[in-house]
Amino acid sequence: MRTTTEPAASPALIREPSAAVKRRRLWGKMRRFGPLYLLFLPVLAYYAIFHYAPMTGVVIAFKQYNFMDGIFHSPWAGLDHFRRFVENGDFWEIFRNTLLLAFYRILFAFPAPILFAVLLHEMRFPKWKRFFQTVSYLPHFVSWVVVYALVYNFFSESGLVNMLLKSTIGHSVEFLSSTEYYRTMFVGSAVWKEIGWNAIIFLAALTRVDPDLNEACAIDGATRWQRLWHVTLPGIRSVISIMLVLSLGGILSVSFEQTLVMINPQVAPVAEVIDYYIYRVGLLNTNNYSYATAVGLFRSLIALSLVLIANFASKKLDEEGAIW
Repeated sequence: MRTTTEPAASPALIREPSAAVKRRRLWGKMRRFGPLYLLFLPVLAYYAIFHYAPMTGVVIAFKQYNFMDGIFHSPWAGLDHFRRFVENGDFWEIFRNTLLLAFYRILFAFPAPILFAVLLHEMRFPKWKRFFQTVSYLPHFVSWVVVYALVYNFFSESGLVNMLLKSTIGHSVEFLSSTEYYRTMFVGSAVWKEIGWNAIIFLAALTRVDPDLNEACAIDGATRWQRLWHVTLPGIRSVISIMLVLSLGGILSVSFEQTLVMINPQVAPVAEVIDYYIYRVGLLNTNNYSYATAVGLFRSLIALSLVLIANFASKKLDEEGAIW
């Protein structure tokens, strides 16, 4: 039996769509998803106006800015402000404080909502589960001023904890004015305030774990701890990786509001971080806007580098655990 094959089309006959055809296709897609674009428009306008447009002011990091000449007519300073910051005697102390506080928050504050979400997910009483969820969410909506007021009432010299210590061991402990305890108070209050709110995304991820896998493991004799370690946590591994990458992006942006209300002259050597330093030299002092902007840009570049490195490592370990 003789078979015939059709000749392949020559490259000359294969034509790319014209510009008019491409425009019609694009317009058709936009009309099709028009309502979604309209919903996204306020979000786009918000980020364009309040996040991207102000970035033009970053140029003052390379200038000697003054009000009379404005942003674009002030004299150039080059990298003088960056060199001034690195050569400043406060640089290493502030950088060390920022890294240590950020490291402790990653070490303790990041796994805390994961553990809390797993405990809530394993709870067998729906009413108690909803109660603990609601109670844990509430501190997120309270300002740091109120949170510090609660911390002060408990851990100040005349607070409840020190009253109990005086009655038991005979003396009080300076929790809020001692460099030894500042980092513990800082991280502990942050965990208490945000653990419930940060657990929401992990609770949502836990609903994706196939319950049949847990049932199969239980039939095979696996304990609850073994099911948690080999089924539940691997099921949300990609979400944990993505959240860790996002957390590393803000590793140098230690909570400014929390630092502002908790810092005092006694704990300043271990409490002053880059964000507070920018506030101190940029707003409390006069005409240091260029220097403060340079410090902020320096911090942002380091944070961007950490995000890129963490995303690359997450992608190597898990294809779904990277942002891009």
